[in-house]
Amino acid sequence: MDVHLLDGTYELFRHFFGVPSQRDTLGREVGAVRGVLASVLGMFEGGTTHLGVATDHIVESFRNELWPDYKTGEGIDPDLWTQFGLLEEALTAMGVVIWPMEQLEADDALASAAASAAADPAVERVYICSPDKDLSQCVVGDRIVQLDRRANTVRDAAGVVEKFGVPPQSIPDYLALVGDSADGFPGVSGWGAKSAAAVLAHYGHVEAIPDDEQQWEVTIRGRARLAAALADQRELAMLFLDLATLRTDPALFDHVGELRWPGPLPSFDTVCERMGATTLPQRARAVAARVA
Repeated sequence: MDVHLLDGTYELFRHFFGVPSQRDTLGREVGAVRGVLASVLGMFEGGTTHLGVATDHIVESFRNELWPDYKTGEGIDPDLWTQFGLLEEALTAMGVVIWPMEQLEADDALASAAASAAADPAVERVYICSPDKDLSQCVVGDRIVQLDRRANTVRDAAGVVEKFGVPPQSIPDYLALVGDSADGFPGVSGWGAKSAAAVLAHYGHVEAIPDDEQQWEVTIRGRARLAAALADQRELAMLFLDLATLRTDPALFDHVGELRWPGPLPSFDTVCERMGATTLPQRARAVAARVA
């Protein structure tokens, strides 16, 4: 079997900015939720059988305590923000396994679920359905891969190296050096994508890079400047490394059988009727009957 893991927060943002506005019977914006539900149903219609969805129940996490400038929910459009809880309610009614994260982030849940699913010999491949560069650290050979559903492309370990110049296990180090504007940390001053890739391709991890450029075994333009910057900001680089490293310790399920979609719950009809998405329940029941 294959296991699909979906970043629900990413999907909600993607659909909010990509589908027309829709209001439910209570006057709340639900266009993005409707879009995500239709997209998830399309996955089941396309053959997906085992699915888990992770969401950021609140945007803030333990990382905000480590770095004050880490991303927050500030500035999120109220019409988008109100759909976070609605999406969790709707997916639950659809019968989908969902992990609303609070202290940890959705990406942590996806990393943990991917590692757990891949440990099951009955699983042939784990698809992390998100193009997020953070999640590239979870890729293992061609067993755990990233699926960009918009571009319909799959990124395995070789694809991670091709895109970033470093293997999956060095992605947190890469982000620590170059920064991640989406998550709100700047990286080490003076380091860019090319320099980070070149140095990490040799050393693998930030802590293995010598402070003294005379000890470097990599020939790269401006290495004295790069080494000095890292030496001056070593403690900061290690903090950014901690921020960029996804946690895989939360136990989200006991066995992958729990992720098999059983079909919609009776409450799905009510949820969809309230949103004006009256065709979704019938489609969902038809798919569930076919794969039962």
